[in-house]
Amino acid sequence: MIGWSIMTNLVIVMLPYFYLPPKGSGLMPLVPQFLVFGVLNIMSIIAASGRLIDAFFDPFIASQSDKSQNAKGRRIPFMKWAIFPAIVFCCLTFLPLHRSESLPNAWWLMAALALFFMSATSYIIPYNALLPELTDTAAEKVKLSSFQQVGFVIGIILSALVNNYADLVQKYLHVVNRDSAIQYTIWGLSIFAGIIMLVPVLSIDEKRYVVSKQPSHLPILQAIRKTFMQRNFIYYLISDFSYYMALSIISSGLLFFVTVLLHLPTSIGGLLMLVMVLGSLLFYPLINYLSKTIGKKPLVLFSFGLLSIIFVAIYFLGKFPISPKAQIYTLVLLAAFPLASLGILPNAILAEIAEKDSNVTGENREGMFFAVKFLFVKLGQTLGIAMFAFLTIYGKDPGHDLGLRLNGICGFVLCLFALLFFTRFREKRGKKIF
Repeated sequence: MIGWSIMTNLVIVMLPYFYLPPKGSGLMPLVPQFLVFGVLNIMSIIAASGRLIDAFFDPFIASQSDKSQNAKGRRIPFMKWAIFPAIVFCCLTFLPLHRSESLPNAWWLMAALALFFMSATSYIIPYNALLPELTDTAAEKVKLSSFQQVGFVIGIILSALVNNYADLVQKYLHVVNRDSAIQYTIWGLSIFAGIIMLVPVLSIDEKRYVVSKQPSHLPILQAIRKTFMQRNFIYYLISDFSYYMALSIISSGLLFFVTVLLHLPTSIGGLLMLVMVLGSLLFYPLINYLSKTIGKKPLVLFSFGLLSIIFVAIYFLGKFPISPKAQIYTLVLLAAFPLASLGILPNAILAEIAEKDSNVTGENREGMFFAVKFLFVKLGQTLGIAMFAFLTIYGKDPGHDLGLRLNGICGFVLCLFALLFFTRFREKRGKKIF
């Protein structure tokens, strides 16, 4: 989990900052900022195109994994062959053709992004399908999901520290150019991430630890249609989509919020992630306990509500009558609980939905459930990055920052939307979801 979290979060956190940096960052813009059809800037189109291609690749990988009869298992073989191309295309994403603002950079970035996401998907979808297959009870699913989330947030921390590592690269390796230092850092992290992703491939004997199940033989379109027949799954998807779109906005904008709205150095971005993650880890035991006593749904609803308030506060960053550091650290600490809750519970909820469907229908489509989830996650992340990139038209520099502040309002609306839809979700407390 640490490995693919590093790779995906490198793209989410660093892509807008690397290709459309704010003034004073030491970086130069690498793609044009002109509008297409007078509405969308080119960066938002790039982000959307690469991710949308990958999103529709998800069900194909899920179907192939679900139907696989490989002697070594349905999931691990896919994961093994996806690692190397994921490393290569993650590195190429941050290797523009020209070190200046140019249209060829935009075309290159679009292709590299699409191929990276397709490679990462070929690992992530089978990986997540192992969750319901390696566990037997709801408590085990929450526990394993908690461990997965620990890995995910460690990956977020490591990817958020890119600028800190780049400082060290410039200092100790005597690299003059800031963009080169960032590139070397990203390439090193990508290779490290790939090595970490080898761990489950080399250590999990799928045939030994996974209860043998009959592979799904449904055609891909029929499998997708049957997956969407779950009413609870629909409410889950809509809420998940809204949440990840909001989360992508704040992840893409973090370095901008810190440097432009609060006039703090970029190096503090990694420290903020560290504080937020350490704070969220403290809530993990509480979330595991509360999920057994009051159920998962109340925790998810509370988390959406708190996040919506935090997003409103982003609009006013730099205007509160306290120091800039106090403002951002307050928001980060407030975000610790909802990020912990929404990191642990959704995967456990989905694993239960997939397990119940398997018990009722006799068809084992765990991969398809997670593929459809990640289709919507990626659509949300795509639109989140595109929304952030689009709003930069209205200001992303000191003294001209309206576009950054408007992202806070967008995040508020999305979290409120997620909350309202998840109120329709039906949960039987302490037991499985119906």
